[in-house]
This record gives sequence, C-alpha cells and structure tokens, in this order.
Amino acid sequence: MRRRWHTTTFRWLCAYTALFGVFLTLLVGFIAWTASTTIERDADTIMGWQLIYFDSIPDAQLPDAIYQRLEHEHLHVNYYGLFTSDGRYVAGDLLAPPPHLTYTREGSTHAHTLKLLDRDVSPVVRAMGEVRPSGMRLVVARDMTSVLRIRKIMVRTLAAGAVLALLGAAAGGLVLGMRQIRRVREIRRVTECIARGDLDRRLPVGGDDELDMLAHLVNHMLDEVERLMGEVKGACDGIAHDLRTPLVHLHTLLARVAERESVRGDTAGAVLLDQARTETGQLLERFRAMLRISEIGTLQRRGGFATVDLHELVQELADLYEPLAESRELEWRITAEPVAEIHGDRALLFEAFNNLIDNAIKFAPQGGVVSVTLRSTPLGPLLEVADNGPGIPPGERAAVLQRFYRGEAVRHVAGSGLGLSIVAAVMRVHDFTLRIDDAQELAREEPGGAGTRMSVECWPRSLA
Repeated sequence: MRRRWHTTTFRWLCAYTALFGVFLTLLVGFIAWTASTTIERDADTIMGWQLIYFDSIPDAQLPDAIYQRLEHEHLHVNYYGLFTSDGRYVAGDLLAPPPHLTYTREGSTHAHTLKLLDRDVSPVVRAMGEVRPSGMRLVVARDMTSVLRIRKIMVRTLAAGAVLALLGAAAGGLVLGMRQIRRVREIRRVTECIARGDLDRRLPVGGDDELDMLAHLVNHMLDEVERLMGEVKGACDGIAHDLRTPLVHLHTLLARVAERESVRGDTAGAVLLDQARTETGQLLERFRAMLRISEIGTLQRRGGFATVDLHELVQELADLYEPLAESRELEWRITAEPVAEIHGDRALLFEAFNNLIDNAIKFAPQGGVVSVTLRSTPLGPLLEVADNGPGIPPGERAAVLQRFYRGEAVRHVAGSGLGLSIVAAVMRVHDFTLRIDDAQELAREEPGGAGTRMSVECWPRSLA
C-alpha cells in the first residue's frame, strides 16, 4: 500500500488536484469580485441619478423633498441626510454624515457606522455625497443588505459546486490512476517472472496507449531474445551431446587398452594411459554437468513442484555423507530442527544440497570441521553449510556461481567448476537465494582458512 502512494500516477493526481483547486479558488474569487464590483457600480449609478434629481430642487424646498421621498420609502432601501457646512443635522433619516465620506460624488461602502433615525443598528450601505452651492452637504445612502446576501449565497453556491467538482475530478483521476496502477502492477509481476528465467511470459496488452506501445516493444524484444537464446542453447547442447559420445567411446577404448598385457608391462605407458583415462573422465563429468544445467534451466517453472519436508531431506543427506566425513576424520556437525514444509522439486533440491555438502567436505582440511544447520526464520527455512577450508574471497563469490570458474586457492582440488553452477540453476528455478559468507567461528576453532558458509534462503526473493 505504501508503494502505491509513491507512484508517478499518484503524484500527478495530487498535482492535478492541487492545480484544479487553485484554479477553482481563483475562479470563485474572480466571480465574487466581479459581482461586488457590478453591484457597487449599479448602486453608485442609482445614487448619482438621485443627486442629479436633488440638484434641480432649490435649497429652501430640499428638506420637504427629502421627507416626501422618505414617506414613499417603504422598504427602507435609501437613506438621505442634509447637513450644514459644519455637519449639523438639517433633514432626513441620517442623523450624522458618514465618517470619512468624500463629497465628490464617489461612492464608498460603510459597514454598520451610520447613525439612523428610529434605528439602532445600521446596515451595510453604499453612500455618496455632494456639497451644494450654498455650502450645505447632501448625503444619499443605499442599503446593500439584500444584494450582499444574494452575493453571499451565490459565492457559497459556487464554492460548494467547486468543492464537489474538485472531489469529482479527484475521484475520477483516482479511478483512472488506480487502473493504470493495476496495469503497471501486472506488468511488474510478469517482468519479475521473466527476470527469474521464465522467458515464455509476455507483458499484458489490451489498450491503445503508451503502456501498450511499450508492452508491444518489450514483447517483440523478448521474442527475439528467446529465439537467440534458444539458438545458442541448442548449439551448445548439440556440441556437448555430440562430443560426449566420442568421449565415451574414447574412455572405453582407453580402458580396453589398459587391460592389454603388453601395456601392463610398460610402467611409463601405463601411467600416461591412466592420466589419459582420468582426463577423459573429467571431460565427461563436465559435459554431463553442462547438460544437467541446461536441463534444469529448461524445466517448466514450478511444473513438477510438490510439498517438500526439508528436515527429512537434510537428515537423509547427513546420513549419506557421514561415512565420507568420518573417512576424512572431519568433525561432522548436524543441526536440523523441524521447519515448515516448502513448495519445490525434491529431486532438484536434493541435488543442490548434495553439491553444497560435497563441496564442504571436499575443501575442508583433513581433520577439519563441516557444519550443516537447518533452522526456521520469520520468512521461512534457512539451510547453512559451513566448513573451515580456505574460504572464498569476496571478489570471487559471484564468479564461483558461473560455469567452469575455480578460485585460485582450490585449483589443486579435483573438480569441474560446475557444482555451484548447478546449485545456482536450482535456486533460480525455485526463486530461492544463495548467499556466500565467511565461517569465521569455524576458522577460529580449526585454524587453516577463512572458512565458507553457504546459506540457502528457502523462500521466494519477493518476500525478502
């Protein structure tokens, strides 16, 4: 869930929602400002015409004209006031001039500051005044309460509509974004399968956008990669298979030659013949290992998987190798606690663990220590095979999993350099992880090298 909110789609959705909210706020503010300006301009126009009307009335008749207007003012929309030049009240329902009013026929807004006749609370008004030729000051004010209420309702309605539009846009964007996230999640799942070696898988397509265009390109690339790898693998397997047959014949012929009486009498020739048979046998073992790695790599992923009891498997391997460990006077340490069953290929796991234990016994010094430990972890079972041999330098730990590579410290030990390659191939099929570390505690107990610890994490890498 945490990764979902850190996707580009979600970031763009947040940016889009924020921009949409900003523009909606600006739009509502602009509409409110436009409405206020229009209302004030209309009120100023009405008050300007009223002042023009009063300009046509002589000063002596002006108070009567004002009172006549007030008698017909049933809704109390307009207020009038006539004052002397020094601000004393003369006529009208305005008892005092509005504060800070300019008498230049320019309207100004006054909120609850007027002193009105027969009213304690002053509304929000728009006021305008002029100085008559006689020096008297005439003030006209217009109640803005009703129009301001209409403006307030309109702005609230616009704001509510903007919020609903914003929420609707965010919800729509979230739905579209989640659809894209589901597609990306499916693409990621398929690519993880491809990265684990399942080259038959292809990215899902089903639309006509940039993701589908990319998926089509990647699928075409995978088709070419699979074809080229198939050709290379077929050529290599063919070479290995074709060479193995004459090597078997050669090995058989050398065995027959060694049985001849004439050869037994020639000591030097017998030694050379024995060396030739040994080299031929090693070549055969290498070809068998190469073909086995190829066979493991071409297995259908999880096609033959079943429930595997690792505790029983490790005990079986321990009983199998205990006589060999005793023959080399090794201290044989087995710690296998019951663990949860896993889903895998028992035969392949047996072969992989067999190679790990065989290597540990092979590279441990005479009278050294070999330790096999199976234990549970929060993620799943963990198998550790350790010895106090020469160890594997950190710079060579990735290389030893490649075919035919052998470290400088163990080149004198017989082997084909393919055992760990088989282990790595089995780990890829199961999506397990093989880690190589030093076994310092064994090296301290039995000096002679840094020691090697092979750890097999028997759970999918996606859980790590």
